[in-house]
Parts: sequence; structure tokens; C-alpha cells
Amino acid sequence: MDDDWICGRLGEDEPWALGAVNPPVFENSLFTFATAEELGEAIRNEDERYVYWRGTNPTVDLAQRKLAALERAERAKCFGSGMGAISATISSLVSAGDHVLVLGAVYGPTTQFLRYLEKFGVTHTHAGDLAECDSAIREETRLLYFESPSYMAYEVVDIAGVAAWARARGLVTVMDNTWSTPLFQKPLTLGVDLVVHSLSKYVGGHSDLVGGVVAGPARLIRPLARTEYQLYGAAMSPHDAAKVIKGLRTLPVRMAAHQERGLAVARFLAGHPGVRAVNHPGLPSHPGHGIASRQMSGFSSLFSIELATDDTRQVAKFLDKLRHFRIGVSWGGFESLVNAPALSTEESVRATMGIPAGLVRLSVGLEPADTLIKDLAEGLTAGAVKG
Repeated sequence: MDDDWICGRLGEDEPWALGAVNPPVFENSLFTFATAEELGEAIRNEDERYVYWRGTNPTVDLAQRKLAALERAERAKCFGSGMGAISATISSLVSAGDHVLVLGAVYGPTTQFLRYLEKFGVTHTHAGDLAECDSAIREETRLLYFESPSYMAYEVVDIAGVAAWARARGLVTVMDNTWSTPLFQKPLTLGVDLVVHSLSKYVGGHSDLVGGVVAGPARLIRPLARTEYQLYGAAMSPHDAAKVIKGLRTLPVRMAAHQERGLAVARFLAGHPGVRAVNHPGLPSHPGHGIASRQMSGFSSLFSIELATDDTRQVAKFLDKLRHFRIGVSWGGFESLVNAPALSTEESVRATMGIPAGLVRLSVGLEPADTLIKDLAEGLTAGAVKG
């Protein structure tokens, strides 16, 4: 089935829509049944039946079906946040005494959650590549977790190679695919077991939603939906699910525009004397561009640059001089955003993550590329970052 059709129309002609151009939002917290027997049957299958909002809901279910289809997954489960999806997914796969391998740089709160699990007897090790994974793997290792492109550095992982390595050693693989969206990269087709996303980013697309999803085979999603999803209580609301559905309708058009503007800005910065490096997998100069071109069908507009300075005061001055890039966390909306980890992260933590002092993350939005390029050029000059 065509991705554009999935985003725009899959499931939207259901009988319960009654011909409405927008799928209805089911606000009720519970559903009733004609008989006690029907209620009992529904409760026994609450991961698929409508019983109580915390389990699932027709509006949320429609979003889940669309996301599963886009990822070529049997099932998907939506959560109230990206970390809700990540923490429930990891928890569903490990027990006390187990070990998790983390490949490359990953979202900071994911690492924080793995550290949190240490008090329950779950340990983890960070590895930079598969050679380091070979050295770090243990008898009790159960899970390999990674992102591609990776957090902040945007390094590219050979997904099929990593999945094959893990499968040969009996490990489950979980990959964060938020950067690419299900349109530009489909890790499950490359051998990954489970995929997670923050729906707050490109899928929602308007900075008005917090949500997450995990997608994969029913044999892994069903126990997660019946246990961790229910017990952690990070349920997605019907109103947020409706925003996901509306965001998906325009996702193909928006991602094409994000790609175009992001690459235009990246190309400009790659030739600027005030910039040491541009970490964008869509540039031919990126070390992982060849692999990315094979396993991805497009590139998003989130990337980082390394300014030609190690002075965090100059980094802050550069950010403050920008007029069209707003300073803030998150990404994937209409508005362009800028953030510098060195201004809010301890030096020891940055050293562990390999983040230099001059690193700046850019989320290129949907404003005109020429306007954004002019803004960056003026910011580099006014901020005295000249190389």
C-alpha cells in the first residue's frame, strides 16, 4: 500500500466515521457492553478491545493502525510520550540480571532511564561500533538499542548489518527512528525487531503534541500492550491521537519541504569559514552518506554543526544573534529551532557523549531557506564566529 495513501486515507472511511471528513474523536473514558459475558471477553483482550481509555480507544487505534502500516509492522502501540514508549519497550524486554548494549549516541533521557534500571538489577554498556559490541556483549545481554542517524552527532549505522549481528547472538534489537520518520526509513524491513518514535516531532509536525509509539511484530507488541502499557499508564489521549492523524495527512508534503530546506541550509554552512563541520547525512561529504543513501529514501532537516570555536560564550552569542531560528528544545515543527548542548550539559557528560563545546543543533523548519541562510550568516558574523 502506498505511504501517501496510508497517511491520508487508511481507516478514515470506517463505518463509524459516518461520512465525516475528519475521523471522530472518542472522548469517553469507558465503553459499556450488553452482557457481563461480553465485558469479560473484552477485558481478556483489552489490548485490542475497547474497554477503558487506558487500554485503547477508536481514535488512538486508528493512529496505531496508520503508524503500523507505515512501518510495515504487524502492530503499533501509541503512548503519551516518546519516553513512555521507550521506557515501556525496554522494560518489556529485560528482567533483573539482564544486560543492555547501547550502540552509538542515543537520546539523553534514554540513557537516564537505563541508569534508572540499575537499581532493579539491569545493567547497560555503551559501545561505539560493532567491534566494541563484540567486546562488551555478555552472557546476560538481552537487548541492543540504537538510533540511526545517532543523537546529536547524526552518525549513520548500517541497520541491516547491526540487526544481523544481534540476531546471530540471540539479541532483540530496538531502534529509535524518529529522525527519519516511517516515510524515509523502515528499519523493520532491514531486520530490526522493534521501532520507537517520538510522535512529538515530524509526525505531529506542529509543536502541539507530545506522544510516542512502538511498532513491530504482534508477538512482542501484545505482551507489552497488556503489561507495561497498562501498568505504566502512559496512555495517549484521543485528542493527541487526532493530532497524530492530522499530522500524518500532511507528513509526505512536509517532509519533502523539510528535506529541501534542510539540505539548502546544510550546504551553505558546509562552505562557511566559521563552521568546522556539518553533520548532515544528506551531504555527500558525510562519512555515512553512502550507507544512508542505500537504507533511506530521504533526509529530514535536523542536523548539527560544529562552530569554529571552543568558547561557549561565543556559542551563546551566536544563538542570541539569530532572529528567525528560535532557541528551544525539541524539533520537527514548522518553526526553525536552535540549541547548543554545551550550554546546558555538564562537561563530563558531554565528554562521555562525544559532544564538542562548539556543537549546535539546528532544526530547519518550513520558513523560506533564503531567509534562514541569511539569518545564520548574520549570526555567524555578529557572533564573531569567523574561523
